[in-house]
Amino acid sequence: MTASDSGVRIDGPWTHRDVAANGARFHIAELGEGPLVLLLHGFPQFWWTWRHQLEALAEAGYRAVAMDLRGVGGSDRTPRGYDPANLALDITGVVRSLGEPDAALVGHDLGGYLAWTAAVMRPKLVRRLVVSSMPHPRRWRAAMLSDLAQTRAGAYVWGFQRPWVPERRLVADDAALVGELITEWSGPAKPDDKALAAYRRAMLIPSTAHCSVEPYRWMVRSLARPDGVQFYRRMKRPVRVPTLQLHGALDPAMRTRSTAGSVAYVESAYRWRLFEDVGHFPHEEDPVAFSTELLDWLADPAQDRHDA
Repeated sequence: MTASDSGVRIDGPWTHRDVAANGARFHIAELGEGPLVLLLHGFPQFWWTWRHQLEALAEAGYRAVAMDLRGVGGSDRTPRGYDPANLALDITGVVRSLGEPDAALVGHDLGGYLAWTAAVMRPKLVRRLVVSSMPHPRRWRAAMLSDLAQTRAGAYVWGFQRPWVPERRLVADDAALVGELITEWSGPAKPDDKALAAYRRAMLIPSTAHCSVEPYRWMVRSLARPDGVQFYRRMKRPVRVPTLQLHGALDPAMRTRSTAGSVAYVESAYRWRLFEDVGHFPHEEDPVAFSTELLDWLADPAQDRHDA
């Protein structure tokens, strides 16, 4: 089964194509013209999670592009390269491949983790930063290791450290666990059957389950390794990109207290927005409120970056 015939390239007003970046091929869906806004999905989803924002951004005069991360959706499933530094270079490489000088990065969950990383590693390619449902990487590490409540909330991350078992569980019964996780992590506005079916179908593409959990394995297993120590040391560099942080007050996977402390790592304009009655997926649970907040931030000239 290929990405195409599994339904990953879902029809809509957007255009599908592939771009080469950082030694791999990435599937993107794009819509509109104007300044580039690059949308980065999280686990256990793919580009389609941004379907509402693609249309809202295009209507507002932006070139909206949602990419599938390495190993997911219609992008290449490489045997290695799932550490956050390399995944962040995938993202900035896509910006370059699209012929743009920079982009506003909008990341959710794992996509948010990578957006934080890209803003530190390649700040000249990041015009603005928007992160949803994910703290700064150093804040994530601290919360997972020292906050018992967050450790319990992130139990799935610890479960991913086992060999082979997580992959088998993710694809069992037509990827039923994917639907269960998305439903459990959502607030009162639960996803409909069509959305759940799309995410389950995408997880069933061969090797997707393995590639989806590999970044989380690296996050934990590298904590005491030289590459992990080097990465977290690098992430001490302050984020000097205007940053908007969005979070659902009812998020059971990433606690509000864990996420809110990320402001300590930002040395630029910063705005925090908490959505009431919303869980881990604000952009899908309340797409109008999310898109309104996003567009207001992008259009606010006071938040423009002024490079020295």
